[in-house]
Amino acid sequence: MPAKQISTADIIFPELSGNSLSSTLSSLKRSTLSTTNRLRSIASDAEFVCAVADAYQRPLVANERCGSWYIPLTRKTASAYFKSTDGHMGEWSFSLRRLNVQVLEVAGKHDGCVIVDSTRRGKRMPDALSKTIPTWCAVWNRLLFPDDPKAHQLYTPRQSVSESEHSQIAARLDSFVHLAQELGLDLASLRAHLTKPLRPIWVTQESALPPSPPDFSDFDPIILCTSSRRVLGGEVSEGGYVQGAGDDAESWSHGLTPQLFWENKHQLLETAESELSELISSLLEQESRNVSGAGTAAVVLKPATWLSVIPHASLQNATDFDAVIACTETPDDALQKQKKSKYCHLKCTTGKLGSRDLRTVIPAIEAFMRDLPVTDSLVISCATGKDISVGVALAVLCLYTDDKGTRTRSPNPTINKTFIKQRLSWIMTSFPDAKPSRATLQSVNAFLFSPREEPEPTEG
Repeated sequence: MPAKQISTADIIFPELSGNSLSSTLSSLKRSTLSTTNRLRSIASDAEFVCAVADAYQRPLVANERCGSWYIPLTRKTASAYFKSTDGHMGEWSFSLRRLNVQVLEVAGKHDGCVIVDSTRRGKRMPDALSKTIPTWCAVWNRLLFPDDPKAHQLYTPRQSVSESEHSQIAARLDSFVHLAQELGLDLASLRAHLTKPLRPIWVTQESALPPSPPDFSDFDPIILCTSSRRVLGGEVSEGGYVQGAGDDAESWSHGLTPQLFWENKHQLLETAESELSELISSLLEQESRNVSGAGTAAVVLKPATWLSVIPHASLQNATDFDAVIACTETPDDALQKQKKSKYCHLKCTTGKLGSRDLRTVIPAIEAFMRDLPVTDSLVISCATGKDISVGVALAVLCLYTDDKGTRTRSPNPTINKTFIKQRLSWIMTSFPDAKPSRATLQSVNAFLFSPREEPEPTEG
């Protein structure tokens, strides 16, 4: 008769004083994944990131939201927005919402760049670096260098992407290019940023860094840096090191942001875990006071040079606009008094609830735009200047601009999904940091596809 296999349930640990083994292990894991250990791990991994930038002599670009944790403020050149989900098995995609044209500009200016991201325990690199960005490089090469077939090849890291998966992604590239072409992008102006095609290169903490900056004569390198060290076992065995410590910050950061971390790094790392939450709250309060007194410039949504978006807190500094659409919970009495009929308030709370509010209040822009002189400039605000205001701007661009961005009085008669994507590409090209949520875009789409008000006939 074979011996019975022993499980943890069969083992008695008298020193646990009644606590189960699972609860003890859970406690150890929570201790290992503490905010202190995460911040120390981030600081350690950031040293590697800076070493990569120094070795290749290329600027650092953070793949948000995680990448900014690993880049000191003085070393960060730009942000990018590549989603790992666009690289998931069977879900490979080229995002028409996140064109990341700012990376083209950085790469062209500096002969390449280093894009920084991280991934959690067990993986060698995130899908954003192994598949999403390589796909992005191949698509842009085909768009901007159509007569250079050598530039059209897809490159993926063999240690992370199988030949089968590589082939399946490559087979989709032509369809991605076709979808991008439908946006009607100004490829000539984008091509002006680059003299050479893009090519991804992968760097992890297992990589040997070059002793001197290499010369890449045939392409601009997009160096994809996985900031954190790969951990194969459990976190408890790593002496407090947390792989991908910057991931899912909402669950551990107590509201701390990468900027606040780097501005207060030494104080945060020297503070005991029991006092860390209180310190972070204090830093957030101080930041809130500083932000309330600072102004953020409005972003013009080219080619519609008459239309801009701005955070609502900065709207008081935006005195150069003829008209305002404010997507806020309460109207601004002073602005309303100043602008009179050229002030439109769309009652929206913040976050997802505000995006849902938008669905019911956005029809008010039709009467407002119909009465607004076509020569007037317009600014649209929301809490962040990146979400709900961007959605309203998208609706305005779809309804009241021609293909050159010139304001029209009557709504465009024909609007379809491709048309909306084209107008959204204007926004994302002009304002790469825009972050319209899915809920916001769904509200805008529902409005755009609803029956339009019939304009009143003009006399004479």
